[in-house]
Amino acid sequence: MGKIGRILRCAASVLTLLSISVSSFPIFAKAKIESDTKRMIALTFDDGPHGKYTDEILDILGEYGIKATFFVVGVCAEKYPQIIAREIAEGHEIGNHTYSHIHINGASDSVIAGEIDKTEQLIFESSGYSTTLFRPPEGVCNDTVRSVAKNMNYSLVLWTVDTRDWIPSSKESIINTVMSEVDGGEIILMHDYVAKNSNTPDALRVIIPKLLDMGYTFVTVSELIK
Repeated sequence: MGKIGRILRCAASVLTLLSISVSSFPIFAKAKIESDTKRMIALTFDDGPHGKYTDEILDILGEYGIKATFFVVGVCAEKYPQIIAREIAEGHEIGNHTYSHIHINGASDSVIAGEIDKTEQLIFESSGYSTTLFRPPEGVCNDTVRSVAKNMNYSLVLWTVDTRDWIPSSKESIINTVMSEVDGGEIILMHDYVAKNSNTPDALRVIIPKLLDMGYTFVTVSELIK
């Protein structure tokens, strides 16, 4: 699949910076390749926190001094507030991924807003942290999602590299996907919550040193899209 074909994940994906603007609202998927961003990569983790895998991932990131962006689901954040606190304390970025990971296609604006707001309040009340990034479940970014995000002052963030680790994919498949698709300015989609056994931590132990050796720098989504 070509670059354009794999980037837009609304019903397809988004293309370079862009800030692709639909209804004049930007959806961030890939940083524009310029001298200051072409060696930067943002690791993102969806659906957590998880009682086992999130801590394991945080340990790995900590070994390399890497900061990532975690798009948390409210019900999981409610269950593991200590993990959210650890993410924040260690300098990682927190994004909003709705409260219950709803099937957002066809949901009303009030339902979507309620899901976002409930997670926002939960995170703020437990940690004092204010989220500014929103990743819609399954990457659905229809007109309703865009309108709600805009009205709530959230930046919509998708991805350019989908590791499909939630399937769960094998360690080798995750590694091969990342290494074959990264060329700078990427937002990589991973998951710290997987219903089955996750191969993401083992894949990270290979991917991170490989990309560091190639001269890439890992940053948060906000650092990348700035």
